[in-house]
Amino acid sequence: MICPVCRFGNFPGDDTCANCGADLWNADTPQGITTFRGQLLGLHLDELGLPAPHLIDAGAGIDEAIRRMQGDGVDCLLVTNGGTLVGIFTDRDAILKVAGQPTAGRTIGEVMTHDPVILRSGDPVAVAIHKMAVGGFRHVPFVKAGVPVGVVSARDVFRHLAADLA
Repeated sequence: MICPVCRFGNFPGDDTCANCGADLWNADTPQGITTFRGQLLGLHLDELGLPAPHLIDAGAGIDEAIRRMQGDGVDCLLVTNGGTLVGIFTDRDAILKVAGQPTAGRTIGEVMTHDPVILRSGDPVAVAIHKMAVGGFRHVPFVKAGVPVGVVSARDVFRHLAADLA
């Protein structure tokens, strides 16, 4: 057993270090991680203080959605049907699915990303980062009881982590 104080190589089962006399009784017992990573990434999303989401009904026109995004200065809208989340429409969707196409008579429900990955109350920040990284998302809806209550963006998460590290 290696002494955690002087790094001397003791015999397994020794209770004290033969070199410095340090107590080795619990030195080989695994300890919980209490680093800053555990504290910050374990923070629940409820504690981030997310602003209210920008919602739009699935039957709304594409032009209206884009106008609202520009007017509100947001990168995404959560698409609802009867108050329930059914999709998300992002600036990426606008570029890849709408740009250069006729929009007259088309609804946001036709071009939104259906059934988006979501985050729930009680999910830690680490889950949000994981879902964003694996899925390549910049925005993930935050839902309580099926109702959208916020959008977690990569910018929000990293801004929060950076503020806590400072």
